[in-house]
Amino acid sequence: MTTTVFRPTPAPAAAPFEAQAVPPQLFRIFGTVMAMSGGDNSLELVGALSDALLETPSYALAAEHLRRDPACAALIDERWIPPAHDLEQLAALPEGSLGHAYAESLARLGYNPNLHAGMEPTSDAVYVELRISQTHDLWHVVTGFDTSIVGEIGLQAFHLTQFPYPLASALTAQSLLSITVLEPDLLPPLVEAIRVGLQMGLEAKPLFAQRWEEGWAKPLQQWREELQLRPFAERVGRP
Repeated sequence: MTTTVFRPTPAPAAAPFEAQAVPPQLFRIFGTVMAMSGGDNSLELVGALSDALLETPSYALAAEHLRRDPACAALIDERWIPPAHDLEQLAALPEGSLGHAYAESLARLGYNPNLHAGMEPTSDAVYVELRISQTHDLWHVVTGFDTSIVGEIGLQAFHLTQFPYPLASALTAQSLLSITVLEPDLLPPLVEAIRVGLQMGLEAKPLFAQRWEEGWAKPLQQWREELQLRPFAERVGRP
């Protein structure tokens, strides 16, 4: 009688582990997010985060997504940048107009509307960030999100269901982390603002496509109706 000895087939040799090279901008992104999580929410830091994100493929993909809409694609192709904003002229427009509401908001906040004057978009991705940054305060006015932390992140969430805006995803994630750790009392209203912002972004027509500056005199309410936008305060029952 022959006895067969079972000899298991040797497992193939494991491929040697090769550590993937870490993109240098990743350190800048994480470092900036950590600084913001520590309480520094300065515009300079937000700008540094967007600059680092521009070095990743995320902004190019956002531009590709926007190009699915013909009006957005036309803006990107044209690299359309309007003339500098004159707040005195805008403030003289009829009360209730977009221009008047925008001028009133910036005057109250003390913001400079022309920080981006002279900047040249060198690619689709850079143009998208430049235009979004340039119209950021306009989006606040139109959507009704205020400039508190909760309002700011609600607006960022609105961006995310309009198109995959890299800065919005980073700021939303960072805010959830920092609020959870440092200001947990703000977490419920923050989550509510994110929920409402996401829904508003789904329902509204593309805000990126709008040439706001050619319609300063149009009533703000008419803009909202045409864009299918119910402002945040109205949705959550605030005056």
